[in-house]
Amino acid sequence: MADFNQAYKATLGHEGGYANDPNESGGETYKGISRVHHPNWSGWKRVDAAKEKAGFPRSLETDTALQTQVRTFYKRYYWDRIQGDHVPDQQIAEEIFDTGINIGLRRAVRFLQEAINLLDRKPPKDGIAIDGWLGDKTLKALRRNLKHEESNIFVMRLLNILQGNRYVEIMRQKPVQERFARGWLRRVQL
Repeated sequence: MADFNQAYKATLGHEGGYANDPNESGGETYKGISRVHHPNWSGWKRVDAAKEKAGFPRSLETDTALQTQVRTFYKRYYWDRIQGDHVPDQQIAEEIFDTGINIGLRRAVRFLQEAINLLDRKPPKDGIAIDGWLGDKTLKALRRNLKHEESNIFVMRLLNILQGNRYVEIMRQKPVQERFARGWLRRVQL
């Protein structure tokens, strides 16, 4: 089964520290946590308090209570919601987790469900629902799929193709977002 600590470490390699870019649709962020999408996150109180002190934003990195809040947030609102501890492949769990953080959990789970259905070789009516909820049926279908030789490689390729395609869609719809393309594409591992 997958391990949260490994997934968390990998994702933090993509997420920066503090940012408040007016062109970023998520607005003010800290370690990838967007104030627009998560305005009630308890860590914002610590971030706001630190703004008044010397050394901001570097000082945030040494705030151990804040770092604990970040970790707890990602575990509760992302890892646990994808049942990460029950995903049978670490690489796939990390991919769903990271993609969910970057472009939405339900979308990341739909990517997984679509990949499973495409690889299952069943008629579309017999596949799992592409509903964005990672439950027992999706986990069972993933475990069944992973019994085939090199299946995790093919699931990962499809997840990354779908993720990359989403980034292209975003850039086409909002060209101002193109400035984030290199960072996004670092997350797509083909």
